Amino acid sequence: MEEERRKSGMGISSLTLGIISIISALFYYISLSTGILAIIFGGISVRKVGSKLGKAGLITGIVGISLCVFIYISMIIILTLID
Repeated sequence: MEEERRKSGMGISSLTLGIISIISALFYYISLSTGILAIIFGGISVRKVGSKLGKAGLITGIVGISLCVFIYISMIIILTLID
């Protein structure tokens, strides 16, 4: 019982970190670290318990990292085209 509660806590924290990763996509040092943690916690939660919150956290972590990478690659391309 206690282990299931702890694992569901990992699902909730995964979702929270994934949402923070999406919101803070302009700040790579926040977005990448929270996105990676969301993916790790979500993967553990899905594998151990099969948590839907863990799966949602996994998806939001991937979206947050992808959004951050897309923004910074776009900025680099725009800056190189201006010169």
